[in-house]
Amino acid sequence: MASEKIISHMAASVIDRNITMKKRHLLRGLCAATLAVASLGLAQAQTYPTKPVRLIVPFPAGGATDLFARTLSQKISEKLGQTLVVENRPGAGGTLGADLAAKASPDGYTLLLSTSSTHSIGPNLNPRMPYDAVRDFTPIAHLGNAPSIMLVPNNSPAKTVKEWVDYAKKNPGRLNYASSGNGTIVQLSAELFKAQADVFVVHIPYKGTALAIPDLISGKVDVLFDSLPTGMPHVRDGRLRALGVTTLKPTALAPGIPAIADVLPGYESNTWFGFFGPKNLPAEVVSRINTAANQVLKDPEVMDKLLRFGIEPIGGTPAQFTTMLASESAKWKKIITERKITLD
Repeated sequence: MASEKIISHMAASVIDRNITMKKRHLLRGLCAATLAVASLGLAQAQTYPTKPVRLIVPFPAGGATDLFARTLSQKISEKLGQTLVVENRPGAGGTLGADLAAKASPDGYTLLLSTSSTHSIGPNLNPRMPYDAVRDFTPIAHLGNAPSIMLVPNNSPAKTVKEWVDYAKKNPGRLNYASSGNGTIVQLSAELFKAQADVFVVHIPYKGTALAIPDLISGKVDVLFDSLPTGMPHVRDGRLRALGVTTLKPTALAPGIPAIADVLPGYESNTWFGFFGPKNLPAEVVSRINTAANQVLKDPEVMDKLLRFGIEPIGGTPAQFTTMLASESAKWKKIITERKITLD
């Protein structure tokens, strides 16, 4: 019996040693794999990019998004050590270009510079979008915001936002606002204003704000939420009156003009611009591009050009951009649903 116990004890010891050795080998293997992955990620971050990077702009050449992309591309190319090639792929309100970027290989060599149209507004207007604005993209950097301005004719009885709200409440259904079409940021800015001010104002869609401006000047239209670059020249020339800007606080882009939020707390409407990659873009590549973008947005030459375009440079982390995207989508979804806004 004693010998059997000794043999059993020895066998158990051998088994324990084998298990311990296997555990050690497993741990060593896991550590080695972890170090290999970390080394690969570090190497990728240090070497990326090794060839030109395609930057898809889902809007026509010469537009605000295109000008923004070309303003940034040269400077970011210098930071990355490779050319950032701007490629315009317009169509379907930006959907075609965004979809092309979503379906690209997640290697960092196809990026997207897009706006609220493709990621905050369009997905909430069109249930048949070919991509999922959240799941199919990797947010990289919030690049900038382009606010709008509330314009009225010079013969409008309202000299301030508060006076216009009071005027609209006294004349429900008798005032109108112009937009650049159904589902555009111009319409949504006005509908957000109506919702917060609790006023009833009739919508008159135009095929672009340029066509609406003459009717606004003549007084046929009562109000228009236009972009700063196209609206401010008419204010400076004395043809229109500016009541407020759509930023939370007054902005240097429109000196001397108060924020609508001073009267309607929390009111904010911007066309935002941002960098995206396809889903599953490696974190190291995201960090590399984000760092380069933030550095360029602080460049005095770039800042000056963007401000002249009516765009505020923003910057920040991918996490901050992701949070902003969720907030913007929720805001516009609420307005689109409650105000029954459609593309028709």
